[in-house]
Amino acid sequence: MSRFQVVSGKGGTGKTTVAAALALALAAEGRRTLLVEVEGRGGIAELFGAGASPYEERGIAEVPGGGEVYALAIDAEQALLDYLQMFYKLGSAGRALKKLGAIDFATTVAPGVRDVLLTGKACEAVRRKDKQGRFVYDHVIMDAPPTGRITRFLNVNDEVAGLARIGPIHHQAQSVMRVLKSPETSVHLVTLLEEMPVQETADGIAELRDARLPVGRVIVNMVRPHLLDEEALRTASGARRKEIAKTLTRAGVNGSAALVRPLIAQAAEHAQRVGLEREQRAVLAGIGVPTDELPLIGEGIDLAALHVLAGELRKQGTGEEETS
Repeated sequence: MSRFQVVSGKGGTGKTTVAAALALALAAEGRRTLLVEVEGRGGIAELFGAGASPYEERGIAEVPGGGEVYALAIDAEQALLDYLQMFYKLGSAGRALKKLGAIDFATTVAPGVRDVLLTGKACEAVRRKDKQGRFVYDHVIMDAPPTGRITRFLNVNDEVAGLARIGPIHHQAQSVMRVLKSPETSVHLVTLLEEMPVQETADGIAELRDARLPVGRVIVNMVRPHLLDEEALRTASGARRKEIAKTLTRAGVNGSAALVRPLIAQAAEHAQRVGLEREQRAVLAGIGVPTDELPLIGEGIDLAALHVLAGELRKQGTGEEETS
């Protein structure tokens, strides 16, 4: 079972929501999970109705059954200060460098180093053990950058190769990659049943496989229900509109121009959407990755909605599969 689960997806697919729901789903099994944010958007705190996440691990949810969800918003500057203290014992000197702007310079000019710091902090949480030798967290869930950047973000060893071929940064990158390319890790991609997100998901999986990073599952988010049965779909998408209008009129639905035609148009639009979604499901099936689906929650996402989505993930076994 993967202890480090990375969640990515095209912008607008709801990857932060899925990452939060996954953390709750795992906690519902009685596990202690850490939900990590690396993009500085504060999305996790907003979903759980908490204040802005400081640079510290703090509890944000308790789940019946004894599970807990902790959250950490990783800041690259603070992670670099931790790194300088860990490897060079530069506690006060590191803070002085921050005042001089050197820390900001290092994390901005050298994005490869920044990614090592962000992923390194998450991997440290994955490996961390208590005094009894037990893992502090059963699972670490990362709300990662979008699909278009995820492979480069995770493939930190290649990113820093030209910056540091020896020394602590090089060793740190290698240590991170040992976790990221191990059975401990799964990278899940979130998508919608739309052409562009599905294509980006397919491209992202190909890139992850080329980089030998472990692909987990595809999670199709915001799936809308099918309102018509198969026969009704065929009728709505065909040329029997006049017959439908007559039937509706006989049933007492009057005013064909004002009401019947719009109803028929909506049915035809629904039938077209269902057809397009089936095409995208076929594309996803051809990728060869396990796929789960989460329903569209029209009222918006709050903590109660997250628990609903977490229940759906538990039913489908997301997070429990071995990596591929």
